[in-house]
Amino acid sequence: MSKKKKEKSAPMPAASAGLLRFFEEETEGVKVRPELLVGFAIALIVICVLANAFL
Repeated sequence: MSKKKKEKSAPMPAASAGLLRFFEEETEGVKVRPELLVGFAIALIVICVLANAFL
């Protein structure tokens, strides 16, 4: 076999399998869409800047 074929058939590291399993588990708690969270963060920044400028 050539080196290229051996390199392609190398197994994945063991750590990645555990990481994938971790993200597949369902966790309880509040679920918030990322877009909504970014919107809240931007709104908070704008409110803080306006409060600092006018108060």
